[in-house]
Amino acid sequence: MAQVIVYGLESTIDVHRAALSDAIHGAIMKALDYPAEKRFQRFIPLNPADFIYPEDRGPRYTIIEISMFEGRTTSAKRALISELFARIESATGIPPHSIEITITETPKLNWGIRGQNAQDLSLGYQVDV
Repeated sequence: MAQVIVYGLESTIDVHRAALSDAIHGAIMKALDYPAEKRFQRFIPLNPADFIYPEDRGPRYTIIEISMFEGRTTSAKRALISELFARIESATGIPPHSIEITITETPKLNWGIRGQNAQDLSLGYQVDV
């Protein structure tokens, strides 16, 4: 499971939402061997008064938070971050300097999905990639 939250200025999110969505999901599928049908994303567009960031990041500054089950290897997480930077820049023109990515991992036991504890759920894909 990978849940993604994307924060950015409303103007950036409005212009790039579809391209960001595709780039993020493509990176997750490639780096984590993730199923195509498992796209879980939320976009949080912010007004300038609600989004404070260093000037050198620019108005397209974008924060991506990914919550996922623990179990991925260090190389898979490094690949994910690399894929995200490359795909987002290619798809939107947002430079890597203006993107920040955080991956948070938690045990399956801490997730409830489809009416069950994720520890008891058959996922249909591998987490230990």
